[in-house]
Formats: sequence, C-alpha cells, structure tokens
Amino acid sequence: MNCCRVTELRHKEVINSTNGCRIGFVDDVEVDTETAKVVALVIYGRSRFFYFFGRGDDTVIRWENIKLIGEDTILVTHCPMRYQKQKKPKLAFLPFFH
Repeated sequence: MNCCRVTELRHKEVINSTNGCRIGFVDDVEVDTETAKVVALVIYGRSRFFYFFGRGDDTVIRWENIKLIGEDTILVTHCPMRYQKQKKPKLAFLPFFH
C-alpha cells in the first residue's frame, strides 16, 4: 500500500492524461468525514487582476478520475470546461488617424 501526505499532494501538478492539458497544482482536498477518505482534489481558480476582481472558479477533481499519482505529477481523466474553450480571435488594430 502506497501512502502520501496531503502536504506532498500540494506540490504535485495535475495534468489531463487524454490531451496533456496542465490543470494546475493541488491546493486543497475534500475528505469524507464519515469514512476518513479523500474524495476529491481542489485546484483554486486563477486570480483576476491582482486579486482586485476575485478569482476564477475552483476546479474539483473527483478521486475516481485520478489515474496515477507520480513523483511530481498527478494524471487525471478530467478536463474542466475552462481549459477546453477556444481562444477568442484577436481584433486587428484599426488606425483612427491617417
């Protein structure tokens, strides 16, 4: 049986194994207090403009979606919607003065 402390999980990067998407680093865990088992990993949302506008939504990855916990990374089969969005096309610069 392999064991890992919560503090060790916090230093691991979470990566989607299906497309290689980097999701982030583990910030917190959810624990079922009745069974004393970890049920999910939590990755906090990115800050918006130096925390003046809060932060984005947290990403919660259920324990069932974890494929492998390695030395430095955690491979999962979950990719949140915010990482699947297409980038908005950039607008071309239109000069106002000739």
